[in-house]
Amino acid sequence: MFSGKLDDGSEKGLKGHFREDYSLRTRVGLAPRAGHVDRQAPYKRIATEEAWTFPDLVKAQVAYLESGAAPADDSLKMAGLFAHMPSLQEMLQDLGSLRIGHMDEFGIDRQLLLLTAPGVQVVKPGDGTALARQANDIAAEACRNHPDRFSALAAFDPRDVAGSVKEIERAMGTLGLNGAVLNSHFQGHYIDEQDYRPILEAIEAMDGALYIHPTAPFNAPHYETRGFFGALAGFPHDVWLHTMGLIFSGAFDRFPKLRLVIGHMGECLPLHLYRFDWMQGNADGRSHLRGGTQPKLNHPVSYYFRNNVWITTSGVGWEPAIRFCHEVLGPDRVLYAMDYPYQQSYDELAAYDRMNFTPEVKKMLMEDNARAVFRITG
Repeated sequence: MFSGKLDDGSEKGLKGHFREDYSLRTRVGLAPRAGHVDRQAPYKRIATEEAWTFPDLVKAQVAYLESGAAPADDSLKMAGLFAHMPSLQEMLQDLGSLRIGHMDEFGIDRQLLLLTAPGVQVVKPGDGTALARQANDIAAEACRNHPDRFSALAAFDPRDVAGSVKEIERAMGTLGLNGAVLNSHFQGHYIDEQDYRPILEAIEAMDGALYIHPTAPFNAPHYETRGFFGALAGFPHDVWLHTMGLIFSGAFDRFPKLRLVIGHMGECLPLHLYRFDWMQGNADGRSHLRGGTQPKLNHPVSYYFRNNVWITTSGVGWEPAIRFCHEVLGPDRVLYAMDYPYQQSYDELAAYDRMNFTPEVKKMLMEDNARAVFRITG
């Protein structure tokens, strides 16, 4: 079992605080070299994709999975897998001293808490909204208890549209949460479908940002058999579909003030903006798509990425990628995230401190953009 400092100077290497062997990471390829976090940095580090959960939700996920009544859904299967990882659950479920201790070690000043995938949208139908309400109460309490350390996004179950609207309004209004989080598809449905427009309308009306977080792709054994169930392919591909679906549905023409946030360096989408614009006509305004409801967009695809979409760096502490996204999207559209506890590395934080950006741009990346997008004060 690994503990203590490494010879190269890092405190937890690339394994972080996981105890089990399944979390082993090795320093190969482009992994960050050992380094030391700047404890006097001229910016606060606000990490914007930091996961959490709570016991009742884990129990509900596992119970539905094991009931035999659940649909064949790899994201629900993923919940069962996560439920049997003790140190992961310990970190996910703690919103107090353990989490804050890890934040202090890594140099994180504030976490934006996101209810982790697959969230409330995979539990037994009818149970999700009550669990979302419970989640939002717990997250709001953590923010009240530690107002200088935590902000949080609201959970909702999109399968219950009316309940989602009501809960988003309560969570962002009464509870003061900082936006909403959706763990991508819900049994193969996506929020770009017409039935879910009232949810987008409610988020825009509350001046909220919607964070679409990855989950395992729906009923896709071809990913699992190749080891691509998660971050290697399944996660980014599902968010790719969700994001492009929202754009081509005309959501941002209908709700022009809606802010969408996606992680992991935009799931590689910024790299393809040139081709998205070139190939836009393959779907744009095609009357046979979406059951005859495919609209004609008001703008090129790249416009929406530069006006409605923000990206976070979760899991990609790599200067060339960040620099590229600054160039094509603008430095005001890229936010720092760690992806705690799934990816945690003292060395990666040190790599951010070494990045060769101007002080103004570095502060935007690590702090200011998060405050602006998620309306974080304090």
